[in-house]
Amino acid sequence: MPETLEMPEGGFLGELTELRARFARSGMVRRIGWGERPAVVVVDLIRGFTDPACPLGGELGEVVEATGALLVAARAAGVPVFWAMVRYRPDMGDAGVWPAKIPAQRLLVEGGPWVELDERLDARPQDDRVVKKHASAFLGTDLDVRLRRLGVDTVLVAGATTSGCVRASVVDACGLGFRPIVVREAVGDRAPLVHEVSLFDLDAKYADVEDLATVVARLAGEPR
Repeated sequence: MPETLEMPEGGFLGELTELRARFARSGMVRRIGWGERPAVVVVDLIRGFTDPACPLGGELGEVVEATGALLVAARAAGVPVFWAMVRYRPDMGDAGVWPAKIPAQRLLVEGGPWVELDERLDARPQDDRVVKKHASAFLGTDLDVRLRRLGVDTVLVAGATTSGCVRASVVDACGLGFRPIVVREAVGDRAPLVHEVSLFDLDAKYADVEDLATVVARLAGEPR
C-alpha cells in the first residue's frame, strides 16, 4: 500500500478558507453554473487506482460509492455517462514520456488486471468509453467531439486522482468551453493534503466544486 501523506496538524483548512475569501475579493471563485445539457465523465476509476494493492492505488472506497450514487441519479435523469480510462500497449510505445516520471505507469497495460474498471461500479454497455494515454481525458482523444455531438455543455466530473487526471481533465474541459462541475465526494486522491488543495484550486479557477447531494438534487430536476 502506498505511503499516505496525512493532513498537517493545525489550521490548514482554516487557511484555505481565509485564502478563498481573499481570492473572492479579488474577483476569483465565481460560479460557472450549469448549462442546459450535462454529462457525467468518470476519470480513471480503474483497479490500478482504486485498489491499494497496486503501487498507483489508494483507499478510494468512499469515492467509488459516491460515484455509484452519482450514476444512479444521472441515469434516472437520462444523462449520458462517459468512462475515461488510461491504458497502454504492452510495449508502451504509445505512452510517451510519462512512465519516465512514474515508472509504475507501466502496470497499466492492455489485458492487465489494473486497467479494468472497479467492479463495484455499474458500467453499462450503452455508456461511452474513452481510452486515454495522458492525464487529461481530452488530450489525444475524441471525448470533446463525442460530447459536442450530444449537445453537452456541462461535465459532471468524478474519478481519480484529484491532483492528477481529474485536475488535468477539468482544466481542459474549461479551456474547451464546457462547464466543469467537480462532484466533491466522487473524486479522490492518494493523499488528503493534495486532494484538498487541488479541490480548492479547481474551485477557485476552473470549475464549480459541488457536494454530491447538491448535484443529485439538481439532476432530479433535469428533464428525463
